[in-house]
Amino acid sequence: MLRAGLTGSLGSGKTTVAGIFRACGLHVLEADAIAREMMQHGHGVFDSIVQNFGPAVVLPDGTLDRRRLASLAFSGGRLDELNHIVHPPVIAEQERLANEIFARDPAAVVVVESALIFEAEAWGTVPGWRSRFDSIVLVTAPDDLKIQRFLARILPAHATGEERTAAERDARQRLAAQLPDSVKIPHADFLIDNSGPLDATRAQAERAAAFLRTGSATQAGI
Repeated sequence: MLRAGLTGSLGSGKTTVAGIFRACGLHVLEADAIAREMMQHGHGVFDSIVQNFGPAVVLPDGTLDRRRLASLAFSGGRLDELNHIVHPPVIAEQERLANEIFARDPAAVVVVESALIFEAEAWGTVPGWRSRFDSIVLVTAPDDLKIQRFLARILPAHATGEERTAAERDARQRLAAQLPDSVKIPHADFLIDNSGPLDATRAQAERAAAFLRTGSATQAGI
């Protein structure tokens, strides 16, 4: 069995790489999807967020106002507070799901896709998280390209100039809150440069998947 972390800043393309990993037979756990589920009403994470950020972050339908929460976190200087609420239980759930997979298949490769593997340790929200992974795959791209991709993903085709300006400001705030690639690269085991065409990214991701499978087979004694 082998635990791998798949990380990269906003807009780097790690979700694209995660899809290629799945096609290669690796098990991928999406940190964002787990977090979204745990931020629903009825979960302790939801309750903690409301308790700390107030009822104004809850929409009339009872769900979290994620846009307002993001504004309070990134523009309001409360990102660390939010991370300390969300990260520990989300990572604990990732561990639980990974252990379930390993119980079924001792030779499995479980990949945790998360933008904040290095940050969670550096910020102290989950000390030692990086050391829980056998390998780290880092997806990189120039910052301007990351922002372009982020905007293309979230903005409708008819977005106004004002909406685009606001979205770009939000993207730059989020990117600035993450560690730069130059800090992460020396600590990664496998780099995927996602600044070029998809075929080039796919080829790199397939090599990374083969690298991870070989490591898992070695650990399992296969």
